[in-house]
Order: sequence, then structure tokens, then C-alpha cells
Amino acid sequence: MTDEDRITDGAVSGKSDPVLRVDGLRKAFGGLQVTDDVDLEVERGSITGLIGPNGAGKSTLFNLVSGFYEPDGGSVYVNDTEVTGREPHAVADAGLVRTFQTPRKLEGMTVREAMLVGPQHQTGESVFSIFTNRSQVLAEERANLEQAMQTLERFEIAEFADTPATELSGGQMKLVELARATMTEPDVLLLDEPVAGVNPTLANKLKGFIRDINDEGITVLLIEHDMGFIMDLADPIVVLDQGRVLVEGAPDAVRTDDRVVDAYLGGPLDE
Repeated sequence: MTDEDRITDGAVSGKSDPVLRVDGLRKAFGGLQVTDDVDLEVERGSITGLIGPNGAGKSTLFNLVSGFYEPDGGSVYVNDTEVTGREPHAVADAGLVRTFQTPRKLEGMTVREAMLVGPQHQTGESVFSIFTNRSQVLAEERANLEQAMQTLERFEIAEFADTPATELSGGQMKLVELARATMTEPDVLLLDEPVAGVNPTLANKLKGFIRDINDEGITVLLIEHDMGFIMDLADPIVVLDQGRVLVEGAPDAVRTDDRVVDAYLGGPLDE
């Protein structure tokens, strides 16, 4: 199959095993329709890229899917479970976790403590369990702490374990946020511009980490304005324009599609 054969108008539907499915998703702010009947499927095990010009509705789509915005219409399914309009923690329970373009620095926490926010369904979250299942709570805390340190070492940021999260650079916080997201063991991870504002060396390191976690079974859907980065990492690429899915296909086919070029103000996509 050639790259030309692998591009379609709108999003490809009917994937064999979609971990995330969006049907007819709509959201308007005032008189501005930001997402307009978006249909999207993300195949389990893929690294899917989401691109589009500024104002295309990419971050809004992420906010709708992950529960930070409530849609005006349409539906969202994670692992065939409808999560439309649910709170972010409930969407995370269903298997979908996201990061943010500007990482959130947790006030008053060290990096190690921030990492421990990640694991889901901890017994110690219940005050009652602290008294009735103290041994289990302590065992879970030890296991989570060990996992947190192993994860920090894996992402090459263990040296910052005792550093207040507010003292990290933007690039260091990108690594911490990615590491913290993996602590939840999601089925699908949404990455919002993971290399925005970072140097090329760190961008390459992040690319390697994203490939590694994908190889281990985490499906990835990412937004990125760095065309060279996303075209090298993701397949398929979905193009959003004016709140709708314009095309979906292989990177080379998307890069040269006239409709995509026109959407980017009539100029070629930067590499």
C-alpha cells in the first residue's frame, strides 16, 4: 500500500481495535464553533499525531475528550466505555490520561511527592482504610515509592527527586509530567505539545521515551507543532482544520496533500 493510498477525507472509521472513539463531538464558545462534529478513532497500540493550524480546535478536542470541558454534543468512548462529560478522574479511571502544553507545577511538593499523585485506586485514599487496613496501605505506599523512583531513573530525572516541583525548568517539568502520567498505567495517553519550548537534544530524548512507552503497550495521541518531530514519530497523522477532521493518513501523504498545505495558509509544512 502506497502513502497515497493511505490518506482519506476526514477520519478513518471502523478501525479494528480503537482504544479511543469520538463521535460527532461539538463545542462552541459564544458564537464560535471550535469543534464541529468531530469523528475520530485511535487504534490501540498506535502513535497517532494530531496537527492543524492555530485555532483548529486541537487543544479544545483534548479538553473535551479528557473531561476538562463538557461537550455541547457528541460522545466519547474509551475502551468501549462512554465517558462523555465525565470528570477527568473518571476518564482516567476508564484508561485515558493527558498531559498539558504547559506542565502544571504542583505547589508545595517535591518531584517524588508529585510522582506519587499518579497511581490510581490507592487504598490510602480512604481515611477509613488508613485505620482498618494499615498494613496494606503501608505496603502500597512502599510499592508506589519504589515505582516512582524507578520511573524517575528511567526518565533520567532521579537527581531531582527531592527538588521542589516549582523549581524545575520547563524542559525538566516536561519529563516529570510524562513520567508521572506513566505511573497511572493508562491505556491511552494524550500528549499536548510535548516538545514545545524544549531544545533539540531534549526533544530527541522525549521522542525516544514516547516510543519506549508505546512499545510497552501505551497508545499515544499527541498534538505537536514541530512537523519534523511529529512526522518522524507518528503514523497515522490526523489533520484538524476549522474544528473538523480534514484528512487522515500516513505522514508523507499528509505532508504533501494540497488540502493540508492550503490549511496551513497556503505554504508547505515546515520540517
